[in-house]
Parts: sequence; C-alpha cells; structure tokens
Amino acid sequence: MKVLITGGTGLIGTELTKLLLASSHEVRLLSRRKGSQNGIQHFQWNPARGEMDPEAIAGVEAIVHLAGAGIADSRWTESRKRVIVDSRVATANLLFEKIKEFNPPLRAFISASGISYYGLVTSDKIYEESDYPSSDFVGECCILWEKAADQFSSLARVVKLRTGIVLSSNGGALEKIAQPIKFGLGARLGSGEQWVPYIHIEDLCKIYLEVLENEEWEGVYNAVNGDHVTNSELTEAVAKTLNKPLLLPNIPNFVLKMVFGEMANLILEGSRISAAKIKTQGFSFEHQTLEDSLHDIYHS
Repeated sequence: MKVLITGGTGLIGTELTKLLLASSHEVRLLSRRKGSQNGIQHFQWNPARGEMDPEAIAGVEAIVHLAGAGIADSRWTESRKRVIVDSRVATANLLFEKIKEFNPPLRAFISASGISYYGLVTSDKIYEESDYPSSDFVGECCILWEKAADQFSSLARVVKLRTGIVLSSNGGALEKIAQPIKFGLGARLGSGEQWVPYIHIEDLCKIYLEVLENEEWEGVYNAVNGDHVTNSELTEAVAKTLNKPLLLPNIPNFVLKMVFGEMANLILEGSRISAAKIKTQGFSFEHQTLEDSLHDIYHS
C-alpha cells in the first residue's frame, strides 16, 4: 500500500517507517522540507498556513497520523496548550480538506491518541475504551484529536490508538527516566503509587502494521500491553536492569509541581488501562512484562 505518515521522523514514526518498508509498503512522509532521505520521499507541508504539496496524497491508500507537539516537552502555558492541540487537530483538518479536494483512493486513516483521554487520576479502576473521557486539559485534547480523526469516517476506515508510555532505546519517556538513574540520581516520583501503562515500541509498531493490513480493525483501541505497574515498580525495574542503586528518596509532589506546574500531573497521576479489546482482536504482544521489555531494550 501507499502509506502517508505525519510525524514520521519522531520516535514512533521512525520505527514504523522501517517496519512498513520491510513489509513491502511504500512510505511517504509529510515534512517541513521537501526532499528525499534514505530513499524515502518527503513532501512539504505547512499546517499553520494551510499548505500541503498535493503530490503527497496522490494515490495514497492509507494515512498514519502521528503528528503532535510533545505533550511533556515544556510547561503548559496557554500558548503551549494551543500548540499541543493544534499540532494534532489542525493537521488532521488540513489532511481532510486535501483528501476531499484531490480524492485519492484512501482506504484507512489511522490516528494516534493518548490514554490521557481518561484523565490524570490514580485509582484502581481499569479503564476500557467505552469509558467516558476526562474534562481536564489532556482529556479534552484527546477528545478533539479523535474527533478530527472521526471526520475521515465518511471517506475511509478510521482507527484510533490510545497509546500509553512508549518504551524505546531511542528516546522518549524511558530515556528521561533512565538518565538520572545512570548517574545514581534516580528516584521515584511523588507517591510512586501512580500507574504507568506502557507498551514496547516494537509491539506498538506491529499494531499499526496489523491495523493497516487488516480491515477488521476499526474504531478505538487502547495501545498498551495490559501489564499494570506503578511508577515505583518501573523506576526500580529500570535501576535493576541498568545495575544501578536507587539511593534518593521519593521526589515530593510539591517539588515537581514547582518545576513543571500543571504538567506535573502527567507524572504524578496514572490509572490502569485495559488491553482486553486489542487482545480480543487477535493481537499477540511480543513483550508482555516490564522485565522482558527492559531486557530487550537494554541487553539485546
């Protein structure tokens, strides 16, 4: 299939591109600059101006929408919140307008989303896809994100993947957790009892491939492996895998809130997320436990 990826140079997009090419799909990326890199064609777009090279969508059969400013990259000022939302929603809206205008043979629109759809709260509840969204910033962001994806349902099959913390050796949340641990400065965050739903990047990319190739997938799925671990358990497992001690006490909530403001809730709160639906769909996770995931990342 001819697949167009937004956000294709990010953590997930880079690995997904490799997998799609290895599976004999043709990959195109939307980028700020036109050109070719590693044999992959980059087509120019400027969402802020509503501009996109129409050649990018010529003959495209599937779109994977990964574009979005890092939600944990900086403090949530009002302007930063607008960037976070617009980078997900306005980009999807631009794609929709161009697809309607040029009418390629689109069969699937696959969009990232986040488990923050359910809000930032620590509880024993296990959230399923049918649960209601939260009314906090991250919940509302995901609502708008998914609504932007849903408009494609009049044109193609739509799948939304509410993704947890992605574990990878090439950056992302795990690198931020592991870096201080490597220098003997690792510590649990807040109470340490907040849940951290996660998924190995290899499994996540395989889900995208399965969704792309299997038309039975439709609607929304929680892209987590269902292994329920807390921040304390994750921190301790990373330290053990790296053979480093955890000497510092937990970092108090008030310190993190002073440093990160409202965004601190991203790391201080977290609920359990169900993987039952995605498993019922027939997907089998390669990395089902935290220990296996970390061993693969650091020792394979």
